[in-house]
Amino acid sequence: MILIGVIWGTMNGSLDSVTQGVLDSAKDTVALGLTLLGVMSFWCGVLKVGERAGLIDWLSGKLGPLLDFLFPGLGRTHPARRPIAVNIVANILGLGMAATPAGLEAMKAMAEDCEPQAGSGGAASNAMCTFLILNISSLQLIPINMIAYRSQYGSAAPTAVLGPALAATACSTLAAVVFCKVMELWTMRRRRAGR
Repeated sequence: MILIGVIWGTMNGSLDSVTQGVLDSAKDTVALGLTLLGVMSFWCGVLKVGERAGLIDWLSGKLGPLLDFLFPGLGRTHPARRPIAVNIVANILGLGMAATPAGLEAMKAMAEDCEPQAGSGGAASNAMCTFLILNISSLQLIPINMIAYRSQYGSAAPTAVLGPALAATACSTLAAVVFCKVMELWTMRRRRAGR
């Protein structure tokens, strides 16, 4: 894309505008990156303090019924439950980047339960697929990254996205849960029919 822009700018005699656009974009990128770094550092710190204070374990306990419903194959003592809870809480708070380490830890713990079958190359379990789809749909009460973007670019009301973001992510998460449960039932029926 950059090469096409340079060629187009050269052909139209506006190479100076292309160069100025590249420099302005680089400056904006650095400023936005520093803003997001500050926001994410703050919220990652809050998440770490909550973890050390026992808040994450408390929330994990409160999310128990939800985790039982979403991941029926994972027992209450499964090592993936805590990182799944941390990931869900971080995503609800809009901390997608802070949720990533917990998500990777959860997937690793769930992957240990999967034994590769001949020719499958290590297929993902229902719990892994459900977790991945929930992570993608990501219910967010506070879309911190979007608020930071809007604030960085001078929005008069950077928090105006709260309502629409909540509605959109609630719909996507509901669709994800319905899809996962339908696929879970379909998989169970297929296994029973194969026996």
